[in-house]
Amino acid sequence: MSWNPAFNPGPLTTDPASIETVIVPRARDLGGFEVRRALPAAARRMVGPFVFFDQMGPAEFITGSGIDVRPHPHIGLGTVTYLLNGHFIHKDSLGTDQKIVPGEVNWMIAGRGITHSERTDATVRQAKHELFGVQTWLALPENKEEMTPAFEHHGADALPFLEANGLRARLILGTAWGEKAPVSTFGDLFYVDAVLEAGARMPMPDGHEDRGLHVLDGSVIIAGQEFETGKMVVFRPGDAITLQAGSRGARLMLLGGDTLNGPRYIWWNFVSSSKERIEEAKEAWRRGDWADGPFHLPPGDTDEFIPLPG
Repeated sequence: MSWNPAFNPGPLTTDPASIETVIVPRARDLGGFEVRRALPAAARRMVGPFVFFDQMGPAEFITGSGIDVRPHPHIGLGTVTYLLNGHFIHKDSLGTDQKIVPGEVNWMIAGRGITHSERTDATVRQAKHELFGVQTWLALPENKEEMTPAFEHHGADALPFLEANGLRARLILGTAWGEKAPVSTFGDLFYVDAVLEAGARMPMPDGHEDRGLHVLDGSVIIAGQEFETGKMVVFRPGDAITLQAGSRGARLMLLGGDTLNGPRYIWWNFVSSSKERIEEAKEAWRRGDWADGPFHLPPGDTDEFIPLPG
């Protein structure tokens, strides 16, 4: 798509009060691979339904190495994986065996319980390779927390793409600027990969209760302040927001949507509106009854798994 009137930027945002929160992600070591976690944070637990935001890389792996995220469980959430560089294989307890490459989206709905793994395939490990991407979790509405698990994969060509005046944006989830992504989601939300040339201006999607952005690369100028690589900015509800890329341009992830009707509890890989439900999930994973219990290991990846944290 080459033009969309809702994509045209308005006047630059000048009121500093439009910026509600600035989050500096913290580094986490996942066993030889570092991520930078912006959500949850002390200053802000969620942005709309987004309860978790990890930037993976950019990282380079030597020959013979790669990522090996062993099988682990989830409940009560949807996970979205989006890559900018590299690729890996997703396997889950539904029988999914899906390679993901840049510009595509993996959307896994855990519901009442699912197990999955993510690994670099053997062919890629034969040479040096890179990985750069983002994984996010979305808390499910209460009436969907115990739904049947599901998985969707959508190629880059299936996702709406907008381009104008030094801006390029791919809509990954939800609705933005009058466009709608094909991924099956619940309630109002948006999730966008945006690239801005130096000095280009972009309007944030409007009509959403909660909105924020994460700077993957470069910098953006908002209300006279410059926010560089690694920062997450959350905006005051209701304000019209137009931002401008800095002198090096910018790569951004835009996210947001309606706030949920109550708090969500997070423990390890479990998200729920009920603490008791999380305790049930912890005990189920601890038992390890893969044949008859609520969790099953992914077919083709059953030799190991991540144990319950102590």
